[in-house]
Order: sequence, then structure tokens, then C-alpha cells
Amino acid sequence: MNDRPILSGRGLAKYYGARAGCLDINIDLFPAEVLAIVGESGSGKSTLLGLLSTHLAKSSGALSYTRADGVNLNLDTMSEMERRLLLRTEWGFVQQDARMGLRMKVSAGGNVGERLMAVGWRHYGDIRQEAQDWLARVEISADRMDETPLSFSGGMRQRLQIARNMVTRPRLIFMDEPTGGLDVSVQARFLDLLRGLVADNGLSVILVTHDLAVARLLAHRIAVMREGRIVELGLADQVLEDPQHAYTQLLVSSVLQA
Repeated sequence: MNDRPILSGRGLAKYYGARAGCLDINIDLFPAEVLAIVGESGSGKSTLLGLLSTHLAKSSGALSYTRADGVNLNLDTMSEMERRLLLRTEWGFVQQDARMGLRMKVSAGGNVGERLMAVGWRHYGDIRQEAQDWLARVEISADRMDETPLSFSGGMRQRLQIARNMVTRPRLIFMDEPTGGLDVSVQARFLDLLRGLVADNGLSVILVTHDLAVARLLAHRIAVMREGRIVELGLADQVLEDPQHAYTQLLVSSVLQA
């Protein structure tokens, strides 16, 4: 693994009035690494994801990102135009509710093609072919290309959201509980697809999940959050098999007893 982080946060904090959603977070993500952020509801994991993806404004701290060309960006001083370009090109964001990440009244092909148009693609035939290729990669058949997500199942919507994000070949994907709304029978197939795409494309991923089985399957490292702080951070197998913090021990034991 490359020893230079692709994304770094130092002293990150977010306050909602007097309440701290996140407090004093130091975190690095490395190229081609999947980092899972786990914890119970209200632990601060979604707030941290919002800060790292610049969807939430920080109360304090510093955040930087190293672009594909090696330039290190200070995300705190980045213009809104630069931020939008980054979100369309080198970054992607997969929502828990696919309806938040898709245009529900636009065709499946249009959902994927829109992101290509946003980065300068103009030839209709090329856009349609690239969209069709990516739909095939996420196991959506060509004969569903002109249907809208309104007619898709939850699992298909999530796969379409993946294709929409991946079509511009991002380096970094943020994922917010991507399996949270899926039936157990659909989750395994979706996770297998996701793991293959991550490996094949050398993606860096920050994954928020409450499901330790999802973290074990996908993540290289796990950060455990409680009350807005990271209480344990380490290799996935070490955290899950030999947890050091009492809270992590409680999380792991509750899964084993379920």
C-alpha cells in the first residue's frame, strides 16, 4: 500500500450547537484502501463521512486530498467550482437510499450518461455505449437501459447508483450504509459485486456501516466510533478478532451472540 495518504483529516470537529457530532478526529485514507467507519446509531460516523466528503462544513480542523496528478489540495480553501469538479471526476458518493443519489424520472442510461456529460462528453453514441457498458458491469441488462429507476428493485437501484458513480473512473468513493436498505438475500450478491469493482479499479473507499459483517468483507482497516470520537482504529481482522477498547469488545460480542 502506498505510504502517502490520498485523503487526510486532522483535528476534525463538528458541533451542532453545544453538542459535538465529531470531536478531534485524525484520519488518513491510503490509495486502494477500504476504510470502514463503524459504530452504533448516533456515534458520529455519518457526520464524519459528511466532513470527509465536504458535504458538511467543519467547525474546526484541516482536510486535504492528493489528486491523481500528485497535487495536494487544501480542501478548506477550495472554491465551490473546484469542489463540484472533484465530486464529478475523482470522487463519488453512494447514498444509503438510492433515491437520493439518482434522478428517479430519468432513464437508467441517462442517469449514467449525465455524469459523462458533466465532464465534457458530447457524442450521444459514445455516451450511450459507455453507459450500456457500465450497466452491464453492474448486472443491469441492456433491455432495462431506457427504463427509469422507478421500475427497479432496491438492489437494482443501488447497482445503478454504483454505475453512475463509477462511469467517470473516480479514485475515491464515499459510501453511506450502501447495504442498509437491502434484503439479506440481495446483500450478498451486491457486496460481491462491490468487492470486485473495488479490487478491479484500485478504488479508495470510505465506508460507513453499522454491519460488522460488511466491514469484515470489504475493509482493510476499521475505525470504531463512539460519542463523536474514534476509539479504536486498526486492521480489520485485528479489530474484529482482538478488539482492544471495551466498546469495540461490546460491539463484536453483540454480533457473535446475535
